Amino acid sequence: MSESELPDDNQLTLEQALINLQCEDLGLRIYAAWWLGRFRVKDSRAIALLINALDDEADRTDAGGYPLRRNAARALGKLGDRSAVSALIRSLDCKDFYVREAAAQSLEMLGDIACVPKLLEMLSTPITSEISGLESEQPFDAILEALGTLGAVETIPQILPFLEHPIPRVKYAAARAMYQLSSDPETAAQYGNILINALSNNDLQLRRTVLSDLGAIGYLGAAEAISNTMAENSLKLISLKGVLEKQIPLATPPDLTAGAVRVMALMDDLL
Repeated sequence: MSESELPDDNQLTLEQALINLQCEDLGLRIYAAWWLGRFRVKDSRAIALLINALDDEADRTDAGGYPLRRNAARALGKLGDRSAVSALIRSLDCKDFYVREAAAQSLEMLGDIACVPKLLEMLSTPITSEISGLESEQPFDAILEALGTLGAVETIPQILPFLEHPIPRVKYAAARAMYQLSSDPETAAQYGNILINALSNNDLQLRRTVLSDLGAIGYLGAAEAISNTMAENSLKLISLKGVLEKQIPLATPPDLTAGAVRVMALMDDLL
């Protein structure tokens, strides 16, 4: 059962979710892990059980995946408790690609730089699938995004080659990270402009991904391009909200920056 297939049930209680997470019904366990993350249930008992679920061996797909571990890893990032950092770092060695991806994303959300050495190691370390016996790639886009958000400037030499990666979303994740890690505004803008150009791509899903990237880095130079790209207005508004949030701290109340005013006008046009 994937996360997208789970019902949005807000009738479950914390106590029942804790019971379900420990029961033998694997479906209920997966759902409880998702529910705790979905509703940001910051309870110490829930966090302890989710950390334990990262070592679960009972729930495996025919292909060898770990659905419960995936949902537990995703939930732990949303709950914002750094006691999960060590367990999530260990999960970066899981044979399941999606567990590693979820762990990298959650470590980015938790903002603890303790994971940087392991993420850096993953950039150059292929993993051999225990199912196929073949080497599989790492979740490079999640790793690159985490390194950018965590401000890991020491990893720039290892990130730069990914700007030429054949998979577009990986290439753009590298551009996003380089924007965040570049201290010189002109250099940062060069990477931001790579993302702007990507908004002209024919692939709608890729444009959606880039909208998310631009919102995450808050690149003001992309505001008009975000507004004009062919995608859902709801996603463009979310992206522009990210740009606006980067402008707010630059303002001297009650005044707004010229950039904030510009972004708000674009947002008004989309409403």
